[in-house]
Amino acid sequence: MIYFISDVHLGFEERALDKKREDLLLGTLDVISVDCRTLVILGDLFDFWFEYKTVIPKIFYRTITKLYELKQKGIEILYLMGNHDFGHKNFFTEELGIEIINDDIETVFYGKKFYLSHGDGKSFYDSVYNFLKKILRNPISLYLYTKLHPDLGIKLASGSSKESRKHTSKKKFGEVEGMEQFAGKKIEEGFDYVVMGHRHKLIHKKIKNGFYVNLGDWFHEPHIGRFDGDKFELIKVRDFLFNTIND
Repeated sequence: MIYFISDVHLGFEERALDKKREDLLLGTLDVISVDCRTLVILGDLFDFWFEYKTVIPKIFYRTITKLYELKQKGIEILYLMGNHDFGHKNFFTEELGIEIINDDIETVFYGKKFYLSHGDGKSFYDSVYNFLKKILRNPISLYLYTKLHPDLGIKLASGSSKESRKHTSKKKFGEVEGMEQFAGKKIEEGFDYVVMGHRHKLIHKKIKNGFYVNLGDWFHEPHIGRFDGDKFELIKVRDFLFNTIND
C-alpha cells in the first residue's frame, strides 16, 4: 500500500489542542505500518520547522520518533517540503534516513504514473508568495537566520508561519484555479494521478484519463490518501482508526 498525508500543521495551535491532532497522526502511522510500502508526506507536516547545528524544535519529538520507527521497519518515506516546513537542513537525512525533497517529483507506484507536489505556487493567487519564497529560501537568508538564538529563531518562525496561515485561509480560490489547471496539464502529459496538498480542501476529481487528488488538511476532518494499485481512496482518519480498533 502507498499512503499519503499532507498539511497536518503540527505546532500551529496551543499545545493541548495540537497534541490531540498529533495523537491522531501517531495512531494513523501505527496502523498503516502494518501494510505500508511507501509513505508520502506532501508538505506542511509541521506548521514551522527550522533547525540549527545542534537544535531542533522539541515539541515535534514524538512525531520524529514515530517516523524513525517506520524507517526502521523498512518503509520508504518521501517527504516533500511545503511552504511552512521549508527550513529543513540535514537532520532528517542524517539522523532518520529520510530524504527531504525540495521540489515536485515524478514517480511510479504499481505501474501508475504519479506527479507529487505540495502545491504551493500553483494557484493563480500565489504571485506574491512566489516572490517571498525566493527571498525566504535564499541561502543567505537562511544563513542569517541561523545567527539568531534558537529560542528566538524558532519563535519567529512559528509567528511568521501563523501569519502565513491567516493569509492563506482568506484566499478566494474560485471554482477554477491554478492548481486544478496545473493538474489537468500533467494528466495530458500522461500522468495517471496528480496528488497535492496546500489547498486545504479535499478533492478527488477525474480529469480526462487521470485523477487530480488534494488531501485537504488536518484542521477540520483529517483524511489520508491510500493507493492499492487499483484505486486511490481518501479515507477519514477517525473512521480509519475506529474501524481498525473494532476489527
